Amino acid sequence: MTFQNLKAFEDLKYLKGFGNEFQSEALPDALPKMGNTPQNVPYGLYAEQLSGTAFTCPRATNKRTWMYRIQPSVKHQPFKTFEHPSTNEDWNERKTNPNQLKWDPFEIPKEETDFVDGLSTICGAGDPKSRHGIAIHVYCCNKPMGNRCMYNSDGDYLIVPQQGCLYVTTEFGKMTVNEGELCVIQLGMRFSIDVNGPSRGFICEVFDGHFTLPDLGPIGANGLAYPHHFETPVASFVRDYIPYEVICKFQGSYFKTAQDHPPYDVVAWHGNYVPYKYDLKNFNVVNSVSFDHMDPCIFTVLTCQSNTPGVAIADFVIFPPRWSVHESTFRPPYYHRNCMSEFMGILKGKYEAKRNVKVGACTLHSMMTPHGPSAETYEKGVETLNKPERVADGDLAFMFETSLGLGLTEWGEVTCNKLDPDYYKCWDGLKSNFNPDWKLEDEKKK
Repeated sequence: MTFQNLKAFEDLKYLKGFGNEFQSEALPDALPKMGNTPQNVPYGLYAEQLSGTAFTCPRATNKRTWMYRIQPSVKHQPFKTFEHPSTNEDWNERKTNPNQLKWDPFEIPKEETDFVDGLSTICGAGDPKSRHGIAIHVYCCNKPMGNRCMYNSDGDYLIVPQQGCLYVTTEFGKMTVNEGELCVIQLGMRFSIDVNGPSRGFICEVFDGHFTLPDLGPIGANGLAYPHHFETPVASFVRDYIPYEVICKFQGSYFKTAQDHPPYDVVAWHGNYVPYKYDLKNFNVVNSVSFDHMDPCIFTVLTCQSNTPGVAIADFVIFPPRWSVHESTFRPPYYHRNCMSEFMGILKGKYEAKRNVKVGACTLHSMMTPHGPSAETYEKGVETLNKPERVADGDLAFMFETSLGLGLTEWGEVTCNKLDPDYYKCWDGLKSNFNPDWKLEDEKKK
């Protein structure tokens, strides 16, 4: 099905910044001049607050936005159960799997499937009822959502398109999210995603807190993702009475309701709790200019921190094109065992450490499961002359990294039928190079 409403997404304007106090009006003077809930709101609108944190959170972390809308969102029919393949995600009930795992690219359905119906959960940890944990999903769709919207009562969605542009409508306004970009739709925000052909991508959902920019520490004031490169939509609204189906994700289950008006009737809003997008080409890479391969945390775009300083519920990391100039250094990622779980996907091209992982494919290296470059990559890494070179031109890989142990869903391990049973063989070619006479031979060469 072709998306007919492309014109509405042409020449969109955005508000710039991350974590700002924004305000936006689709009609002049729609925002109240004094206070948030005047006795009579301009244009006869309803005032409604959307809170992303507890009311009593410190000012620095308090997230909320006031909306001024034609109809309040409370006006809908009772929710009914919606049978969705990812209902009652079962990662806590299933036997765990510590192996290195690789999924081949997930197939986009041949039948008409929208974003909601094409959403599948691969793995997760924790529990949305207790508001602690993470889930990783894939979406595969080819049909616009049309007069259907969704909101998530469990957590924030960080959405990374791998194939196809997303045309995202929210209560705050519209966004176009292209390949090579990301968008974040936070807890409770209603949205619709329309596509204009086969579309696929990955989602990191966090149940605790919200995504923030990582602290820069010794890097200083500049580097990584800049706040002014993040974009938030401006207010726009639908005034016609169009019936909508509303899908709610609540405590891991899905529900649906109907309402006789669009959820996108917000004429004006102000606050700091907003959806946003970011173009990954704007990421300012930092790296070593002397020796040693730096930890992948230097590629962190966004993070959701736990209550333990420096330990993340989720980091979103990318491996973009960059210069590599290390001296006397094995430049590919080194072999390691990690106290984090690493879920990686290929957005375009290939990944520098494993050239056999195709675009659209993804891997999971769980906590303390050893991993690193393939045998082929290792051989090239020890033989290549260290000179300045461009790395990953035409490639883009990402990683969802978490301090939690990820469990597979039934769909992720069995039903999807995409796990590669031979993934471990990429390390089969590693051989012992041990030479007890190395020092003697080295002295002879000198």
